[in-house]
Amino acid sequence: MSEQNVVLVTGMSGAGKTTAMGVLEDMGYHCIDQFPVQLLSSLEKIINAQPDPRYSNLALATSALDYPKFLHYFQNIECNVHVIFLDASNEKLLLRYKFTRRHHPMIMFSKANTLEEAIEVERDMFDCLNDPSILHIDTTKMSQQQLKSILMEKLHLTSKDVFSISFVSFGYKHGVPMDVDVLFDVRFLPNPFYIAELKELTGNDNEVYDYVIDHSQTQFFLEHLKTFLNYVFEQYKKEKKSHLTVGIGCTGGQHRSVSIINWLYKHYKNQYHCYKSHRDIKVR
Repeated sequence: MSEQNVVLVTGMSGAGKTTAMGVLEDMGYHCIDQFPVQLLSSLEKIINAQPDPRYSNLALATSALDYPKFLHYFQNIECNVHVIFLDASNEKLLLRYKFTRRHHPMIMFSKANTLEEAIEVERDMFDCLNDPSILHIDTTKMSQQQLKSILMEKLHLTSKDVFSISFVSFGYKHGVPMDVDVLFDVRFLPNPFYIAELKELTGNDNEVYDYVIDHSQTQFFLEHLKTFLNYVFEQYKKEKKSHLTVGIGCTGGQHRSVSIINWLYKHYKNQYHCYKSHRDIKVR
């Protein structure tokens, strides 16, 4: 595991471990929650036996009970270990547990009888965490957005933006995709469907793509669309959003929407992590 980066996410129950793991997953870490400490050696064997880029950056969430064993294990093999300790005031932890009505692990494992006692017992277990290399984060007065900003700053994997975009084409006659954030209707553009030699082709074919994109009406639309999307993408990034889905729809999802999505993907792929899909291109 000489090339492995391992992040151990631990801390007080209710301080934000679940939120932190979600952020790390968006950042590109392979996240595993509640992994049994007894299976750590098996995890190492799986990683070494099956080289997989997903395992290059691991994030493991662990409780106060198992944290010392996790730390000892990873410190004794060849890997880079980062520890995140999430904390919050006792009052805030108490309020969060009362609000969510979840069972505290110290009560579940018979280490305490009341919620207040459980918080104190767990805090005592973490008293030894005074290593300056540990990233301590107090979430008492912190929003999820602020926590995300800290983790992205301290544990980013690359210089590229974490923000990613999915471009999706579709046909209105098949329904609007449910997961689209920003939607544009291009049924006003010239339709290759009515040209005999283009009817059975799609926006993935050069003949259709050129017909749609080279039209002056399309060029005018793309200039305005690009200006709008540039602004929207920057605002989403400022808000630390991790993903945005842009939908382009035409009548059947074969020609115009496919061509526009292909153009957008080509235009933005070097600026952001981009994905594209043509939902209805095989539907006739």
